[in-house]
Amino acid sequence: MFADEGISGTQTKKRTEFNRMIRMCRNKKIDLVITKSISRFARNTVDCLEYVRQLKDLGIGVIFEKENINTMTMTSEFMIALYGSFAQAESESISKNVSWGKEKAYREGKVQFQYKYLLGYKKGADGKPEIVPEEAETVKLIFNMYLDGYTLLNIADTLMAQGRRTATGKNIWSKGEVQRILKNEKYVGDALLQKSFTVDCITHKVVKNNGERPMYLVTDHHTPIVDRDTFNRVQQELARRTSKRKISDKTKTEQGKYSGKYALSELLICGHCGTPYRRRIWSKNGKKQIVWRCISRLEHGKKYCPDSPTIKEEQLHKAIIRAINNYYSCRNDIVRILKANIGSVLECQGQEEILSAEKRLREIDQARNGFVNIT
Repeated sequence: MFADEGISGTQTKKRTEFNRMIRMCRNKKIDLVITKSISRFARNTVDCLEYVRQLKDLGIGVIFEKENINTMTMTSEFMIALYGSFAQAESESISKNVSWGKEKAYREGKVQFQYKYLLGYKKGADGKPEIVPEEAETVKLIFNMYLDGYTLLNIADTLMAQGRRTATGKNIWSKGEVQRILKNEKYVGDALLQKSFTVDCITHKVVKNNGERPMYLVTDHHTPIVDRDTFNRVQQELARRTSKRKISDKTKTEQGKYSGKYALSELLICGHCGTPYRRRIWSKNGKKQIVWRCISRLEHGKKYCPDSPTIKEEQLHKAIIRAINNYYSCRNDIVRILKANIGSVLECQGQEEILSAEKRLREIDQARNGFVNIT
């Protein structure tokens, strides 16, 4: 006897006993398969016909008691296909009813937690989410480190170095794991429902909801781990960092790993197509030369950017130094003009504001001197 209890018959992937039966048939250990009905054999018309044919080629018949069909004596597959379609249609109907029930629960604000994959919470005695102090500290650390300027990779490395565990109890952290925590609204006490949905009951493929289905936000549903101000600032910082690595609309070119690698990364922009420049090393006759080129030109040739110039890094550095020197040569005049402008703006506010602005200008000037070394 082979029975898969509580397993959907729309796919054979997870039907352990069914697959064991098929293996035994292929090993010639079974002569005849008897099943109650076609719906018990398979609820996918394609799978049903495929396995019936495989078994028939092996000389093994399948008897469906309810339909009174023996595959070894039947002259046509029409009846199997017909009953198989009925079984599949029944599964599709059940699936739609389940989906409707879930969406109704979403509309009513009923939230279900997957505690196995949610760091910082566990199911409380009253059935509501309860904060786990040790895990909550890890969540707070992740949010604080990100606001302090750490990258996702830096945070992951730090967590592993400190021996902190993920929601599943592992000590291996990835950038994706950190990012999911930073984006998860549950840590601020909210719950966004129907983030994903099942495409159909046959493939059981789950896809991200990008607006195909309605989503429902339940605010202040449970006790938060992170305050709302911190959470909002993290979302803004995520958006800011992501925007620096946007893909060009014209060229579909991404800056990727080169972003922020050098001092001038993301600062040099092509005047023709608006794509950032990338640092490259040219080698010719054993000599190396460092240049900056338009990413669009590098990856797509002249298709999108035919006129972007190639800039030698040495000349670029000299031009920047010249600009800084020019500023220093006339900085007294610039400071005097700034003071005059500030004075006219703050005239009605009294002398105290002007003195404060002058002090701030001196601080900025000292900070700049610390960063720039002119030879």
